[in-house]
Amino acid sequence: MVTEKEIKIVIGAGEYINNPGWVHTQEEELNLLDETTWSKKFDSNTITAILAEHVWEHLTFEEGVDAAKNCNKYLRPSGYVRCAVPDGYFPDKEYQNIVKIGGPGPKDHPAASHKIVHNYHTLTKLFEAAGFQVNLLEYCDEEGNFHFKEWNPEDGVIFRSKKFDPRNREQMRAPSLILDAIKL
Repeated sequence: MVTEKEIKIVIGAGEYINNPGWVHTQEEELNLLDETTWSKKFDSNTITAILAEHVWEHLTFEEGVDAAKNCNKYLRPSGYVRCAVPDGYFPDKEYQNIVKIGGPGPKDHPAASHKIVHNYHTLTKLFEAAGFQVNLLEYCDEEGNFHFKEWNPEDGVIFRSKKFDPRNREQMRAPSLILDAIKL
């Protein structure tokens, strides 16, 4: 069991280390849908923060709720999930083609396993169904207007964001829908 005082983990970290000092995990070792992989590593109510950048779109809505419930079980009270997914309300046809369910092309394309394209309504509903309070950080509304609430990178860096993605410096080209889901 991990027994550190403050535990911060990255789900599906890949090869990138955007969050030094955090525990970086892969699906094989910490699976959002397999609670036994959590119980082997952590005790309930011990994790301070969970970061998941472009992970939840690889789950159906129902799987997403189940995954959020697993996170909720292992988070401390007031702990949070910082979640980023492609934004279904971003008004760019090329972007939407790239992030669509099943992806735009070959089976090895990162979006080939997308099962849902969230907007701020669906992702909020998903986390609320798992018992979280949601704080939207970056998102597009129904008209495609981009909304940004200042957030602290020390609480988890999301690379594909207005703040950190160089593609978004001049104009928004590759946004993410980003929220913090806080355990009540």
